Amino acid sequence: MKSKVKSKTKDITSVSHDECMIRELREDPKFAVEYLKVALEDTEEPAVLLVALRRIAEARGGIAKVAKAAGIERESLYRALSAKGNPRLSTLVAVTKAVGLKLTVEPAR
Repeated sequence: MKSKVKSKTKDITSVSHDECMIRELREDPKFAVEYLKVALEDTEEPAVLLVALRRIAEARGGIAKVAKAAGIERESLYRALSAKGNPRLSTLVAVTKAVGLKLTVEPAR
């Protein structure tokens, strides 16, 4: 009698890049710090900083929660942290503080 070998297939669930980033940013505070630092260093494309800060906000409880903690209207924060946003420095400082981070300056290398 022949033995039948059953092939087992695994369900592979697709997860978007954004979802993976948000999960990593939520689970690893050091990663969030480095992620924001790298975004700040991209002087060619300022929108990188805004998208990075938005992902961190999403990872730290969501835009609505961060907006409330920062004293900013939710809709305003969505606009400010969009790729075409143009937030004030005070907004960036309030948001980074609300997610447990701070903006700093250090000597250029």
